[in-house]
Amino acid sequence: MAKSVAIYTTPTCVYCRMAKEFFKKNNVKYKEIDVSSDDRAVQEMVEKSGQMGVPVITVDKEVIVGFNESKLRKALGLKG
Repeated sequence: MAKSVAIYTTPTCVYCRMAKEFFKKNNVKYKEIDVSSDDRAVQEMVEKSGQMGVPVITVDKEVIVGFNESKLRKALGLKG
């Protein structure tokens, strides 16, 4: 069964772009949430992660702060 993946981003975030490229390369469907213009999304992100920095990535109920490829691979069940 496909995992539910979301990424909290801003338009200028280099690591957000790296994470989205990783998702595309690995055919991972994800929901992008731009926190630069949505106060409610910022609050939701901080509640989940305790962090103000992006990216914050959720894979089902697991929260990953920053672009950490090995953690993402493990959470998504990808080889590598």
